[in-house]
Amino acid sequence: MTGRVALVTGAARGQGWAIAQRLRADGVSVAACDITPVDTSGDDGLIGIPLDVTSESAWREAVAATVDRFGSLTTLINNAGILHRASIAEESAEGFEKSWRVNCLGAFLGIQAALEQLRSAEHAAIVNTCSTGAIRPFPNHIAYGSAKWALRGLTKAAAGELATAGIRVNAVFPGPIATPMLDDDTQARLASSAAFGRIGEPSEVADAVAFLVSDQASFITGSELVIDGGQCLKIS
Repeated sequence: MTGRVALVTGAARGQGWAIAQRLRADGVSVAACDITPVDTSGDDGLIGIPLDVTSESAWREAVAATVDRFGSLTTLINNAGILHRASIAEESAEGFEKSWRVNCLGAFLGIQAALEQLRSAEHAAIVNTCSTGAIRPFPNHIAYGSAKWALRGLTKAAAGELATAGIRVNAVFPGPIATPMLDDDTQARLASSAAFGRIGEPSEVADAVAFLVSDQASFITGSELVIDGGQCLKIS
């Protein structure tokens, strides 16, 4: 995929960093964006850009910086997300809104900010990181789960609207992945009950994202790729 340029959010660590590294291995130039600094030393095809995904102006600046460095933007990976657990009774309006702003609004703002570049690009593609929490309900995830359901809907709506412009929009739905989003105790608990006896690795999500933005997926849009080791097959 030499000649393509991707902007990846939530790229400082975990899943986002794995996606950035996987795309670089495929020859894609990458703008690794995060609210915390990203270490891009030693790779001319990788730049770090500070980005608060809930800010329209920050999005405009990130897209401009990407185009200024690489000349175009062909691929958008909306991976940034936050997780916190609370029941309906205990969730606050502030916590609920923050989850929605990062997990759903951020992706909308990214699509909007990148749209002009994507419309003029060949092989334009967007991938949104949803969650198995947007397929089945998990107790005490009222804000996170509902925001990811909204992101699932945003993906479908955007795919339908942007297909005539040649822009493909898909989503990945990771289950439990070994990233800093899950503490060690949670990772161990989830692995003990997993169908494969383990949780997923960030590289496994990155491989799926790389496929969806590649020419191998040129006839795929509005699709949902679940990467969960069978989590959603389990009733309890």
